[in-house]
Amino acid sequence: MERILVSSCLAGRPVRYDGAAKPVAGGPFERWRAEGRLVPFCPEVSGGLPIPRPPAEIVGGSGGDVLDGTARVLTGGGADVTGEFLRGARLALETARRSGARLALLKEGSPSCGGHRVYDGTFTGTSVPGSGVTTALLRRSGIHVFTEDELDALQALLNDLEA
Repeated sequence: MERILVSSCLAGRPVRYDGAAKPVAGGPFERWRAEGRLVPFCPEVSGGLPIPRPPAEIVGGSGGDVLDGTARVLTGGGADVTGEFLRGARLALETARRSGARLALLKEGSPSCGGHRVYDGTFTGTSVPGSGVTTALLRRSGIHVFTEDELDALQALLNDLEA
């Protein structure tokens, strides 16, 4: 049975920067949960950040640039939390490998987990194309990453992998 690494906030855990969750309800998600496929993980908390915590954004690029050392993750107050984001990404990859997860379902827009867009580092609510730090590392390592808006595509790949 294929396992799916999932953002803890999507699994209903209150771990987001504001202390909230963003649970996914119904459909295939609940079936995956009932089947025991889900491996909940929060890279930001695992990387050492508290709940709640100041919002952070990638400054100078996106997740791949943070991995390459050419961008940083900063809070609105200017604190550099790049190290915590990198640590959390590495721990997410270790967790995926340990559980055998080749698929991930991560929270869109997050500086860790964003799949297609992240905020631009100006703290004005402006998003730009790009991925979060954890998503970039997982993709570089061959893990297929989907967002909460791509449940059908994840299910299709799951079907193919288990066929």
